[in-house]
Amino acid sequence: MTKVITNTLRKLRFEQNEMTQQQLADAISVSRQTVVAIEKGKYSPSLEVAFKIADVFAVNISDVFQYQHSSNTD
Repeated sequence: MTKVITNTLRKLRFEQNEMTQQQLADAISVSRQTVVAIEKGKYSPSLEVAFKIADVFAVNISDVFQYQHSSNTD
């Protein structure tokens, strides 16, 4: 079974007047590189950072991050 956390971070940034990665990073007190890694799915943020991101966009955390699992039938 494969478990994946996906996100809508890039979409949300563009819905917020094309917020830059740096602006989001500053708002949640992380580096721009961290935002890049989260957007690409290469890094799962801490729960605190995830809630900060949701707060910046005034949405529920589940609107930003989705936990998906699929079974492999090899």
